Amino acid sequence: MSEDDAVRATNDDATSCKRSAVQMSYWQDPYIQYFIRAGERKAPEINRGYYARVKGIQVLLKQFLELTKCNCQIINLGAGFDTTFWNLKDEGMAPVSFIEMDFQGVVNRKAYYIKNRKPLLDKLSSEDCEVHFNGSDLHSAQYHVVSADLRNLSELSSKLKDCAVDYTLPTVFIAECVLVYMPSESSSALLTWIAQNFQTAFFINYEQVVMGDRFGQVMVENLKSRGCILAGVEHCRSLETQKHRFLSAGWESAAAKDMLDIYKCLPQAEIQRLDGLELLNELHDQLLSHYCVCWAFVDRRGIGIPFPQMGL
Repeated sequence: MSEDDAVRATNDDATSCKRSAVQMSYWQDPYIQYFIRAGERKAPEINRGYYARVKGIQVLLKQFLELTKCNCQIINLGAGFDTTFWNLKDEGMAPVSFIEMDFQGVVNRKAYYIKNRKPLLDKLSSEDCEVHFNGSDLHSAQYHVVSADLRNLSELSSKLKDCAVDYTLPTVFIAECVLVYMPSESSSALLTWIAQNFQTAFFINYEQVVMGDRFGQVMVENLKSRGCILAGVEHCRSLETQKHRFLSAGWESAAAKDMLDIYKCLPQAEIQRLDGLELLNELHDQLLSHYCVCWAFVDRRGIGIPFPQMGL
């Protein structure tokens, strides 16, 4: 198995973990069932970790959607089987354009599922615009899923053109455990290209942090044993290195919190609800403290992005 194949396989792992947490009522997602079958119940700390991951990204994303009144674009890099578009559609918060990018093998499977699952396809269709399948890519009026290697900026640019991307429209980028699998020079080039080409961009990045301690080293070795090399792990040494990655690539401002801090921002009533779902062990805090969300922005249009807060 190549390194890229091993990275592709992480999509199935993440989707399986999300479905496990949804089945345990950590959050509601009626669409994830169409992308993966119900599997074994995951450990409580895994379910809780994925809840924090989904909640943290959701809070920042909705702040941006509210600020722009949904007159914006979302570009999900390495989107896998993410279901955010369908859930936003149900909430009446879908943006002007929602673009997903991933390896061709992942995109092939996602397009197939969408084409053959009526509840997914119906959300894309409209009277004045049909859904088009172009090879492995899917295009509709509001939603696109296209294959692209994020290390190849010319291919990325070409695929965004196919999606009729608007570089002047406020755009939020999402990346969940994506940049860490890219060589540092490749992720830096990608972030620099985005900062230079989009007039207003907001980036939400979720991935590992504190990889230099013993717990982090064990995580790295476990992934390596599965063929997943964290080529960009140098950016995951601390919250400061996470922020510096964006600032050195030309982003105006950046902030980061580990998932344990984000979890502690939850309302007490929500924490009590979660505690009633499953009993946790001591591994919970260690796992949460070794993942983080980093967010950054450039705002040359001057729409007045207030620096987002992670109060949940």
